[in-house]
Amino acid sequence: MNFVAIGDTAVDEFIKLKEARVNCDVNNENCTISMKWGDKIPFEFAVLVPGVGNAANAAVAAARLGLSSAFVSNVGKDRYGEETLASFKREGVDTKYVAVNDSLPTNHHYVLWYEAERTILIHHEAYPYVIPKDFVAPKWIYLSSAGEQSESFHEELATWLANHPETKLAFQPGTFQISMGKKKLASLYAATELIACNKEEAERILEVGETDVKELLTTMRELGPKTVLITDGPNGAYVFDGTEMLKIGMYPDPKPPIDRTGAGDAMTSTFVVALALGKPLREALMWGPINSMSVVQEVGAQKGLLTREQIEMYLKNAPADYRVESV
Repeated sequence: MNFVAIGDTAVDEFIKLKEARVNCDVNNENCTISMKWGDKIPFEFAVLVPGVGNAANAAVAAARLGLSSAFVSNVGKDRYGEETLASFKREGVDTKYVAVNDSLPTNHHYVLWYEAERTILIHHEAYPYVIPKDFVAPKWIYLSSAGEQSESFHEELATWLANHPETKLAFQPGTFQISMGKKKLASLYAATELIACNKEEAERILEVGETDVKELLTTMRELGPKTVLITDGPNGAYVFDGTEMLKIGMYPDPKPPIDRTGAGDAMTSTFVVALALGKPLREALMWGPINSMSVVQEVGAQKGLLTREQIEMYLKNAPADYRVESV
């Protein structure tokens, strides 16, 4: 197996809001959405998307890009669990490591979708997190969002990685993993080949305020990961491997984005997959924004994920100013 993703999965229920007000501060940042409290709020429609989540999206991205891909996760013994497993199987993702729980339901998240942005209401069930007994060491593990009760699992995984140097870990910390703090996850950061997050998440992980990206890259790497990838929205993405510090801008959108859900997952997972396919750092960095651009043209985090042939076509037809630069 080339690629195994580990993390929670959920069904995302997108609710397309019809009326709302968005308020932002200077530079169109730190935006909030407001609706009249205690009222009935009209919405346009709702769409249910099964089998999503940071790690789930990565597993699907890897399969579409040509890697043998599997997923370690949990679902409930319910309709949503069945739809989730069926979705992965359609994508060619091996589900033998997905546990079906009799007493816990499948995670169900609600996505408040307004214009091209969204706010997600999340709830992670208290699943048991374990490394499967029949787990075969892959070339890459992609670890992302897990629930609050997964702390001991991260220690178990760090120990497992120490005993399996043939496996590289890509870590995209989720909300609860970031809130655990860098000290509790110190052994895992030390075992990480590549860590990926956005700029605000890096600042939370490092427990600092507004900080220059170059300093964040350097300080994140001091936690132990060999390579650090930090995305910064419209400013592009940055990577540092201890030798080169590089930047790539956004791939131009063919038309205005429909839904930005999964854009970060597409960027990160595609970058990791490119490395797993043997691409050098600079070329891998150029792959990521292309899949991110494609994902935001569709509803949900997976519909717009591209194949390797499509990524290569976009690279071939890329504008002249789409290039990797040294920072």
